[in-house]
Amino acid sequence: MAVKRGIFVVAGYGNGTGTGSASAEVFAKAGYKVALIARGADHIEKGAKKIIQDGGEAKAFPLQSYDSASVHSVFESIKAHWPDEAIRVTLYNAAQGIWKPFLEITPEEWDTTANINLTTAAAFARESILSFKDLPLNELGKRGTLLFTGATASIRGNKTTSAFSAGKFALRSLSQSLSKEFGKQNIHVAHAVIDGAIITDMWKDRAPGKYEEWQQNLDGRLSPESIANSYLYLAHQDRSAWTWELDLRPAHENW
Repeated sequence: MAVKRGIFVVAGYGNGTGTGSASAEVFAKAGYKVALIARGADHIEKGAKKIIQDGGEAKAFPLQSYDSASVHSVFESIKAHWPDEAIRVTLYNAAQGIWKPFLEITPEEWDTTANINLTTAAAFARESILSFKDLPLNELGKRGTLLFTGATASIRGNKTTSAFSAGKFALRSLSQSLSKEFGKQNIHVAHAVIDGAIITDMWKDRAPGKYEEWQQNLDGRLSPESIANSYLYLAHQDRSAWTWELDLRPAHENW
């Protein structure tokens, strides 16, 4: 039986085929109780059942919307569900992608991308750090690990990425600032630049020919399971050598 390690919280579970769901399954197999957060109940309920069927422990915590009050409420629900367990690792995997020429982006789209990519991320970080800060050190010398999923747009803008890049630049900056501020409290904050396309069911409709090609070609795309394994590696780094940022890309990345 896997060692019991505390609670892993993932926000931005997705449809069950991407980074959020792969991370939930990898951390469950490593001995964590898994809290799944998303704006719809269907996918996370299904994901929790799969983890339980595989011998893990998980529960779905649906949100009505990504906002500070909802994030606070869901963290309280997680703690109430597992009152004798500590939240030890959290992953903010939620994102809002808008790829449009600058003059076509609406004020509402700017508000949405700022809310999900920064404001709610900050609320999630606050709840995570408050959950970690009074915990005893674990065997790695940590009180907790807070992970953020970034993107190519975290470090580079392009012709149709002004809104997405602005949000992801802000998320990266937030993670770096938190890493500097809370490392001295033995709280590990890390950011992953995901540089390339991740193979998920989304690509079946967006680029069906490419999807079949990527299924056979590990050189040209990112695997959600490989990203999840990198997140587990970050969570299990000891305090003598912590990574703030990883850049994950397929071998033949060409962006």
